[in-house]
Amino acid sequence: MAQLVRQQRVDAYVGYHSFALQESDDGDLPVPFPDDYEQGVFLNGFPGRLDFYSGGHTHTATVTVEVWDGPPPAQDASAWDEQAEAEFESTSGEVAVWSGSVGRTETFALGSPGSWHLRAHCVGRAEAAALSEGEGTGHDVERYLVQFWPAKP
Repeated sequence: MAQLVRQQRVDAYVGYHSFALQESDDGDLPVPFPDDYEQGVFLNGFPGRLDFYSGGHTHTATVTVEVWDGPPPAQDASAWDEQAEAEFESTSGEVAVWSGSVGRTETFALGSPGSWHLRAHCVGRAEAAALSEGEGTGHDVERYLVQFWPAKP
């Protein structure tokens, strides 16, 4: 059974419905954020980059990042608004959070460079959308769980 190795909570400053998780050593990325960002796609993967489409236009989402030593237990699908899986390649073992409005913000450690699988979940999308249409911004209304585990050769 897989074990949780580390967990970290980070803020994602959402601007124009978007934020990204991107390889921290991003100098050689073929498509850095926000190039080729696609509106309306919950999770879109690029080499060394993961784009997220948020339910709200401008707000601060909470992202809980988990690193596991193997595939984590499945989440109850009814508890989440969206779910998706992707692959991620890290050359440094560190990932940066990117905002469409303020650029690079926080970082978190995967623990080692290499190939990773991930599963992303989100809840609070409708509330974030309503908040964006009303008051404008909010914090911790939309919440993400992003689980990484090593890809085995």
